Amino acid sequence: MLSHLNIKDLAVVDSLSLEMEPGLTVLTGETGAGKSILLTALGLALGDRADPGFIRPGASRAEINLEFSLADAPDARRWLEENELLDEEGNCLIRRVVGRDGRSKAYINNRPATLQTLQELASTLVEIHGQHAHLHLLHSQEQRRLLDDFAGNHELLDDLGEIYRRWSATREALDAMIRAAKEGAAREELLRYQIEEMEQIETLDYDALSEEHTRQANVEKILATGQRQLELLYEDEQNSVNARLSQAIHALSELGHLAAEFNETGELLNEAQIQVKEAGKELRRKLEKLEADPQRLEWLDEKLGELHRLARKHQVSPRELRQHLEDSRRELNGIEHSSEKIATLEAELEKLNQEYRASAEQLSNRRAKGAKSLQARIGAMIHELGMPQGQFLIEIETGQDQTPSPFGNDRIEFLVSANPGLPPRPLGKVASGGELSRISLGLQVAATDAKTTPTLIFDEVDSGIGGGVAEIVGQKLRTLGKNRQVFCVTHLHQVAAQGHHHLLVEKTSGTKTTQTQVRKLSAEQRKHEIARMLGGMRITEQTLAHAEEMLSTLAPEPIER
Repeated sequence: MLSHLNIKDLAVVDSLSLEMEPGLTVLTGETGAGKSILLTALGLALGDRADPGFIRPGASRAEINLEFSLADAPDARRWLEENELLDEEGNCLIRRVVGRDGRSKAYINNRPATLQTLQELASTLVEIHGQHAHLHLLHSQEQRRLLDDFAGNHELLDDLGEIYRRWSATREALDAMIRAAKEGAAREELLRYQIEEMEQIETLDYDALSEEHTRQANVEKILATGQRQLELLYEDEQNSVNARLSQAIHALSELGHLAAEFNETGELLNEAQIQVKEAGKELRRKLEKLEADPQRLEWLDEKLGELHRLARKHQVSPRELRQHLEDSRRELNGIEHSSEKIATLEAELEKLNQEYRASAEQLSNRRAKGAKSLQARIGAMIHELGMPQGQFLIEIETGQDQTPSPFGNDRIEFLVSANPGLPPRPLGKVASGGELSRISLGLQVAATDAKTTPTLIFDEVDSGIGGGVAEIVGQKLRTLGKNRQVFCVTHLHQVAAQGHHHLLVEKTSGTKTTQTQVRKLSAEQRKHEIARMLGGMRITEQTLAHAEEMLSTLAPEPIER
């Protein structure tokens, strides 16, 4: 669970540090106080896109630090271990820094992390239900996701997705091979002609020809320069490097008889003279092999010209001709054996089709079983949430001859009937905004029971709800808080009164700055906040008494950590 939150220079928050507790924590405050700032901070810390507009005016950067206990987060612990990011104490520290230039940095247990890595870890720690979650419920893919979450189909979906990826790659390769086979006759004739044309050239080694051409074109200069250096090194008996070294070696030998420390210098010069002699011999051998050959130079000119003309024709550089020849041979070989390859790919595709159908059928069966259980739970829940005559159904239509997809062959649709005598119809066609909010909350609460995410966040999911229904919503959230950590941003006193803990979000304005602060409320302070939510700015003895009555009806209960 989330044990500590620290925010610095984020939006209207100068500095904020909160110790978090298990159970249901409600966040309340006046309209515009910034109740959602904590959710913004959590979203950023857990991998949301950074924006320099989040940084408090006058600050250079914003920083969010989260600390999680992993005692109730086995999936997160496993992920950290697999990625070698688990610290010795078994905690999880997440830090996100956003700079004025729009760049951001993320850290997991003080080690740099990418946003993708951070988002992977975040999915095992926190689940956020935004205030517009009910709108996502209208999308078929969201309905499918909720059912799969409830039925625990993640591992089966991973297997099906892997089969689909292999099927898709094989299908693509087969289609390409069939297209190539159709175009193969003309292409084969062209390739044979081009290969024969390139093979008729004595050599396609452009670099070797170019190097030899440069040498032949400059042979006189090479010989003249080389001969001068040879004389300088070795052949001038009076002034060559070798002659002068001999003189120096002789002189140092004489000195060595007088002072032994000069012998070492003489030995170094002896070694240098040996190297000079070897260099002279090597230079002489190379010069003796070199001679001007006008005919060879003319041949090289001709061959280089051929390579340039051939390269232009094939639209490659002269240096790429050899590789182009190999590529052409390989393509021709592929065309010649395309029928065999097509047969192999067709057999592989059929095998993958069978694997896919078996896995998709298994997924359909699990979905059907999960749908029965989920629709019963949602039906019962929406009855409690102010729709006593409401019906909720999950319709699954399975196509047998569909093209494979990563999500199976099922079309899933949520149907509802809010009034007796009316047949269930798709959510978006019959449910009002308030009804949709209640169905959405019921789905979130029901589906959450099957998950292991230790921390759940609800951001004003109770919009469009009031009266006794709001109290039931609060009770459902409080029930969730018995065995996991739940945060709920709310504007309803019926929901706020159900919290195990209460945070008040307040905005203070000075002459130049505006700041948002969050503080934990004591029992007495909480009574006044509930009274404010009941009666507005004017708090009377009657509203205080009502608030106290609401809070006193909640008996203390154990919270599992």
